[in-house]
Amino acid sequence: MNARRGGSGVPGERRKQRVSMADVAKLAGVSSQTVSRVSNGHPGVIDSTREQVLAAMRELGYRPNSAARALRYGRFNTIGVILFSLASTGNSRTVEAIATHAAAEGYAITLIPIDVPTQDNVLGAFTRMGELAVDAVIVIIEIHLLDAGTVTLPPGAHVVVVDSDAGDRYSVVDTDQADGARLAVHHLLELGHRTVWHVTGPRTSFAGERRALAWRATLEAAGRPVPAPLHGDWSAESGYAAGLALADEPECTAVFVSNDQMALGVLRAFHERGRAVPGDVSVVGFDDIPDAAFFVPPLTTVHQDFAEVGKRCVRRVLRQIRENRLAQPGTDLVPTRLVVRSSTAAPGK
Repeated sequence: MNARRGGSGVPGERRKQRVSMADVAKLAGVSSQTVSRVSNGHPGVIDSTREQVLAAMRELGYRPNSAARALRYGRFNTIGVILFSLASTGNSRTVEAIATHAAAEGYAITLIPIDVPTQDNVLGAFTRMGELAVDAVIVIIEIHLLDAGTVTLPPGAHVVVVDSDAGDRYSVVDTDQADGARLAVHHLLELGHRTVWHVTGPRTSFAGERRALAWRATLEAAGRPVPAPLHGDWSAESGYAAGLALADEPECTAVFVSNDQMALGVLRAFHERGRAVPGDVSVVGFDDIPDAAFFVPPLTTVHQDFAEVGKRCVRRVLRQIRENRLAQPGTDLVPTRLVVRSSTAAPGK
């Protein structure tokens, strides 16, 4: 028996050949244009036909050629995400939200973490993004780099920045950090506490700095004394160390902690030192992580809408892509809200 041209001559071996859109169309009994519409997620295909085409794709092992599609339509349907760390709650939940909303728009994400956020590393990440063929980039770098001008982004790129004070140069989406801190401090003052102590985030963090500045400004505006802040690094361990120090402050009856993980450490320290929460000390966190409602006691905290941040980021980059224009500088702030639980009360209650 003669071997088929291009085959190995081994009986029963199928010739390895790229399956074409025409092959799928023939098997499904539809036009190539219908296969194209299904491949590109076009809504104008009835469900029964779509399933018929998808079944043919599965049977033949057909995968749409994204490179060819990009050449035809000028898009790769991929958004790059550059970030410094996935360890923090804010970053991980923001990435999750970006991925969810991008998928709903028919886009995938390509993630490139940066170990040390320097100018060279950021530019290197953009170079890698270019090699991986993305349509736009979302940058999540919360430390003070874009703010201070140490890092600049390549001109002409479709970019949205998250959690930064660089709205004078870039399109920025962020939680309203300052208003969230004001809500926390006002809540404690309205309960009757004379002042509010503070456990900050890392000194390099934009979000941590904005919360600390708002904490101080709110106390000063109310004519209250401003205690020396204690510095943490977002971890429960650093919150625990700060809590041990605060437990030795007899005047401390209220604490605003810059994130929920550190607040968890503060709660443990107070428990070990016999300082009842909220009987002796009230505690407010920031983030409203899912576990916060199950702390002992359940934690009063500032809710961040990470899903909305991700949605607005995706909406902004897609507008740039679809209109083929660069974003105008400016900051889009997502509101926060206070979630009151059992870790706060009037002094002595």
